[in-house]
Amino acid sequence: MAQVIAERKDIDFVLFDQLNVENVTKHPDFAEYNRKTIEMIINEARNLAVKELLPTQKEGDEVGCHLENGKVTTPESFKRVWELFKEGEWVGTSMSSEWGGQGMPHVVATAAGDYFSGANFAFMMYVGLTNGAASLIENFGTEKLKKLFLKKMNTGIWTGTMLLTEPEAGSDVGALTSTAVKNPDGTYSITGNKIFISSGDHDLADNIIHACLARIEGAPAGTPGISLFAVPKIWVNDDGSLGEPNDVVCTALEEKMGIHGNATAALALGTKGKCRGYLLGEENKGMRAMFLMMNGARLHTGQQAVACASTSYLNALTYARDRVQFRRADAFEKNAPAVPIIQHPDVRRMLMTSKTFVEGMRSLLYYVGLLIDKVHMAKDEKEKAELESLLGFLTPICKGYCTDRAYDVTNLGMQVYGGYGFIKEYPQEQLVRDTRITMIYEGTNGIQALDLLGRKTVMDGGKSMMAMAAEIQKVVNRAKETEGLKELAEKTEAAVKRLGDAAMHLGKGMMEGKIFNSLVFSYTFMEVVGDVIMAWMLLWRACIAAELLAKGTRKKDEKYLVGQVKGAHYFIKNFLPITIGKIETIMGSCAAAVEMEDDSFGGK
Repeated sequence: MAQVIAERKDIDFVLFDQLNVENVTKHPDFAEYNRKTIEMIINEARNLAVKELLPTQKEGDEVGCHLENGKVTTPESFKRVWELFKEGEWVGTSMSSEWGGQGMPHVVATAAGDYFSGANFAFMMYVGLTNGAASLIENFGTEKLKKLFLKKMNTGIWTGTMLLTEPEAGSDVGALTSTAVKNPDGTYSITGNKIFISSGDHDLADNIIHACLARIEGAPAGTPGISLFAVPKIWVNDDGSLGEPNDVVCTALEEKMGIHGNATAALALGTKGKCRGYLLGEENKGMRAMFLMMNGARLHTGQQAVACASTSYLNALTYARDRVQFRRADAFEKNAPAVPIIQHPDVRRMLMTSKTFVEGMRSLLYYVGLLIDKVHMAKDEKEKAELESLLGFLTPICKGYCTDRAYDVTNLGMQVYGGYGFIKEYPQEQLVRDTRITMIYEGTNGIQALDLLGRKTVMDGGKSMMAMAAEIQKVVNRAKETEGLKELAEKTEAAVKRLGDAAMHLGKGMMEGKIFNSLVFSYTFMEVVGDVIMAWMLLWRACIAAELLAKGTRKKDEKYLVGQVKGAHYFIKNFLPITIGKIETIMGSCAAAVEMEDDSFGGK
């Protein structure tokens, strides 16, 4: 059975009907990206994903990456696809055209990535990490470093990674022990060990540029003393040619639950005292710089998960239409024929749940891509700051909430297949295994929840959340005037108000010193915010669909548009009541989890 990956009709609906992406092309930097061009880009991305990238998914999982005699090898099929990505200029889609990228709007690149990550996101990690490292060099590197590295990275000749995690410094990056000593020529000698490095070593490119965190001798302890460096695997001469190996050694590859096609490496730096790097930005301000890459990586992680969820859902939908089992529940004749399982109520429940979450999350991710473009197009600093604030608020939702719900969708996709879903012959179990990492890396989802509540809500004074509420209210007002959607609008409006009450309640507790008592509800708060955003996105979709149905101008899309209205009804009437229950949990302030003595948890 062929996999579908993503639904083109839905992608077009979000881009052109919901977000009016053509407005982006009014900016001089995006003038060449008219609707015809955007449609061509999405077509080419789909063709490449389906014909070339998707067939490598299974081999990537079964063959994986290997370290032998100091050399890391990737699955053989990856090499051909990497060459195709280079030839098609797909490595640096949204990167600056000045430095070898395509300069594509982020929202369009997000849509193309929907196909790519849904086809094989272990492969796409090589692309994503390269983009992140290149962004750091473009924003914090000297002109010399930009000229040495960027064009080769943005065209896929070289790749990039980020080196944060260490054996004793996982999520607590400030505890790292890697050191840097300044040399007379302005470079730095780097020493340390890094683990869990995605795309850390491989044979797809001639060189790998590592964005590495280390502490310069004499720097303060913790995160205030961390600096950021560009550390090539192979040293690059001033004329751009490759020099000697840079004393960056892969000591092991991790054996993982999923994403086997990506080389997750342990790296030793400077074991021979010959590892050198270039400072990026200012000394002791490395974490501030690295967050530029981290925020991008978190958005990319959300997209990875949602793309896998989309593939899993569409696989399950196709299977449910084809798989014949049992007669209908309302067919009482003993000789009634068996029917496709899509006609059974519980299968429909699983499919409808998957559909609404995939579509709501797609809208959110594309909306955030559009926000990034709007930041680029902002006319003044005030407008830019407001857009960046909203973008910052939504980032932990894209990473934390979306990866949680995407994993749920892949599990439902396996369940629809029944026993076949658990068997490797079918793609569903791999999608479950691959998606699971998205809840962990780039900052665990618990950390995303803490960031959302602590930094993006309480420390922000609630301004970003109020800006989001204002955007939701625009859709609510529109829905109130749309036939058949008034009730949904009122339920969404009520949920937004209760969300504000929950935020104020948790913020008040933190201000009064009850920090533990508030933070123990941070994850529930993230889920509530995410649910409200899903209601927003699905209600927005329903408004557009209902208006198009009323006009009667899109007859060929009628069933799809009806599905949009039904999806909003399903989510808002079935899930928002649960969300209100979660808010009551927050308001109840049960502190049992934080009041427990450590030994009271048992286990001894």
